[in-house]
Amino acid sequence: MTKLLTQGSPDLVFLASGVPNPSMFPFQGASVTLRDGSTIQLEGKTINDALQYGPTQGYGPLLAQLKEMQQKLHSPPCWTNTEVLITNGSQDGLCKAFEMMMNLNDHVIVQEPVYAGTLAILNPYKPQYVPVQCDANGLIPEELRRSLESKWKSEDTQSSKSDVPKILYVNPAGANPTGVSIPLSRRQEIYQIAKDFDLIIFEDDPYYFLQFDKERTPSFLSLDTDGRVIRFDSLSKVLSSGIRLGYVTGPRELVEPITYHMQVSVLHASSLSQVLVSELLKQWGQEGFLGHVDRVQKFYSQQREIMLKAAETHLTGLAEWNIPQGGMFLWIKCLEVSDTRPMIMDRALKKDVILLPGREFMTDPSQPCPYMRASFSLASPENIDRGFRNLAQLIREEIELTKKV
Repeated sequence: MTKLLTQGSPDLVFLASGVPNPSMFPFQGASVTLRDGSTIQLEGKTINDALQYGPTQGYGPLLAQLKEMQQKLHSPPCWTNTEVLITNGSQDGLCKAFEMMMNLNDHVIVQEPVYAGTLAILNPYKPQYVPVQCDANGLIPEELRRSLESKWKSEDTQSSKSDVPKILYVNPAGANPTGVSIPLSRRQEIYQIAKDFDLIIFEDDPYYFLQFDKERTPSFLSLDTDGRVIRFDSLSKVLSSGIRLGYVTGPRELVEPITYHMQVSVLHASSLSQVLVSELLKQWGQEGFLGHVDRVQKFYSQQREIMLKAAETHLTGLAEWNIPQGGMFLWIKCLEVSDTRPMIMDRALKKDVILLPGREFMTDPSQPCPYMRASFSLASPENIDRGFRNLAQLIREEIELTKKV
């Protein structure tokens, strides 16, 4: 029906759908003030669009702006067969993509440690995880190939009865929880392995704009000559987490089923959020948006340096860590504490500091884990320093407690 309506003449009398009359809505207009003092006015047609049902794929003007941005930033080789879908945050798209492709007890490949939200999506399927270890440069291609070749042959992908994995999940830039980014050479190796085993790559990249190197590493989408990458982007980290907008980019054959899922579940992402962001991008232009992103990236880079200094001051000799290459997190390994979960869950609050224990990011959370995740996104420099001073005291007491057991 939606496609049919696009072919209608200007004289078409619209009697088809149950769209409410906007004259009955109590809202007449809205004004949003930006930090630079400028405003965005929603009135007339824009406020009506913001308050009304919209296309499942997304608000037309915003969809066009995001498509233009994806072409500029990623230049997907298969662009003519690529679709973009606006979702209720990137995790909504990720969840629906997993639901599209996962069956009970399927094998699924994930980098480890892995974003806890992804585990929450997958665990109800009781998957057989194929965890691939990461180092300071992210997922290790040799480990990925070894994990696959230890159980399957590439020709197994031709058999419908084979249990070879279908999905490779990666969090490639400023990963949650490690903060590491996969360099281009590794991405190319990983993509080749995906080709060899006919894997679909789920490129979950919410920290793409928070990479701390001068140049952003080319995405898996930019390498995708086969149409095997579904990319998940987020506006939460650079515009607002509360507007709940993300977007999925990938082969039409894979994005369309996600669109149908949205159509029968949430209908579409928030019209108000979509219109507001579209008007913002119209006001800023693409270069204005990227200038804002640069300022956001600079802020988090400075926050990282503050946390690294606090870690060096207070945790030297007690823990070790890699320098985050993006994102919002520092991944810390305690040197003499084999499992951080009891320390954090049972005793950290008494020291006025809280982090996330590493177990939350493991495919088998029952095993002890010496890691923990600290976030540098919100805390002030003073609180970061005070928190790490308290953390150091907590670790020392935990070491002494362990010796007594």
